[in-house]
Amino acid sequence: MTFDWSVIWDNRWRFIDGAEVTVILTVTTMALALPGGMLLALLRLSPIRVVSSAATGFVEFFRATPLILQIYWVFYVLPAAFDITLSDFTTALVGLTLNVSSFNSETFRAGILSIRRGQWNAALALGMTKWQALRKIVLPQAVLRVLPALASTWVSLFKDTSLVSIIAVADLSYVSLKIRSETYRVLEVLTAMAGLYCLMGYPQAKLADWVHRRLKVAE
Repeated sequence: MTFDWSVIWDNRWRFIDGAEVTVILTVTTMALALPGGMLLALLRLSPIRVVSSAATGFVEFFRATPLILQIYWVFYVLPAAFDITLSDFTTALVGLTLNVSSFNSETFRAGILSIRRGQWNAALALGMTKWQALRKIVLPQAVLRVLPALASTWVSLFKDTSLVSIIAVADLSYVSLKIRSETYRVLEVLTAMAGLYCLMGYPQAKLADWVHRRLKVAE
């Protein structure tokens, strides 16, 4: 077997462009999924049964079904059933955001419920409303506690963006597979693809480990 690594250098800008799309998709998704997850968590904790039940059903659906199916659903069902046509990138962003928001909601909900009831009672005794107690006392502590879990979700999201290649979003995975099909250099291209994912993903994983050690809460 002969190797031709020049194919990697010749297509270096395509690899870089694909990596850039992967990073943009990851950052944008998490930027939307953080407030989305917080909103869903608050809705799930709502004392209004209809609201909490609807939010629970939404979250459980996206947590229980495969991400690839959700991306396909947004890509095919929205145009067919609701006449809503989105670009490939927007479709990927919507699918990823809905999925990650659902997982983030459980993270935020667990963080909120981890705050002892005594702190709620103390805030109410001082004359705060429930919303003020939540905003000023509970949420700041809850967010700090769940940062390690959110960091791990970020790393998982970075890898899961590769699934958007199924709808021809030009991320690193799609670009790499396209170069492979054009050049027939399977080993070289897939090795370069793995190397780039590792080069970008390893520092993120180490940062997530550091956040977990730095902010881990022991009670």
